[in-house]
Amino acid sequence: MGTSASHLKARLEGLCARYDSAAALGKDPLSLVLGYTEPLDQEVAAFVAAHLAYGRVDPMVRAVGEVLRPLGPRPAAWLREGSEARIRKELNRALISWTWRFHTGPDLVAWLLAWKRLDQDSGQGLEAQLVPGPGEEHDAALSRLVQRLRRELPASYGTRFTLPDPLEGAACKRWRMFLRWMVRSGWPDLGLWKRLAPDQLIIPLDTHVARVSRFIGLTRRATPDGKMAREITESLRRLDPADPLRYDFALSHLGILGDCPGLRHRRTCAECALYSVCRAGSESAARILS
Repeated sequence: MGTSASHLKARLEGLCARYDSAAALGKDPLSLVLGYTEPLDQEVAAFVAAHLAYGRVDPMVRAVGEVLRPLGPRPAAWLREGSEARIRKELNRALISWTWRFHTGPDLVAWLLAWKRLDQDSGQGLEAQLVPGPGEEHDAALSRLVQRLRRELPASYGTRFTLPDPLEGAACKRWRMFLRWMVRSGWPDLGLWKRLAPDQLIIPLDTHVARVSRFIGLTRRATPDGKMAREITESLRRLDPADPLRYDFALSHLGILGDCPGLRHRRTCAECALYSVCRAGSESAARILS
């Protein structure tokens, strides 16, 4: 194939040119978060939206909106000013029949009360909870927070699904998405947190990113787990050391929007920016980053 890393980078830039768009953002839960203007309100909305980001996108975005609606236009202030008893009572009433796949209304009530308690610890939202201590690896703080929430939140299937631990080998897709939104300052992300560096983020690994990454040689692994997420991120870091996750939105939306058929064919794939580096049903591109 004669493909170089510079050519792969150019193809990924072309993919960004197509998918880094308002139309694609409208099919992403981040679009709801961007509807708020205050940083802490965006954080609360992101804390909800990222952790419900699974399944079919249109009903998922509706489900996120239904959770955020009873919090009003200033969700952080609403949570900070209300007592736990009042918050629980009002949200239980508002979300009495709400479900989203593995999650129920009581799961989201507990999730929002967890944000309130974590915010009370620091007075500044969740950033301090996710900053590793001196000499710690990047995921130590995330693991510590996950373990705390496992102890404090009521046990349910939704809670277990929401709380994978990176130090147990999990890809932690929804936590990685939340961190990307909060840390990256490039489009479309919020860049609200300054104590974590974009070059240390790990890609939010979903089925679309895993599949396309295998097609274009970003990973040789077959199992979509924490090791695959790190391998893909390391490949992208070689292309953009300061901001490897700048390609994540485009890679995921190539699949989310149904534009990748999974089998390389000129009739269906020729317009894709990745066509010349894709090995789906064709020649391997595994040498690109070797």
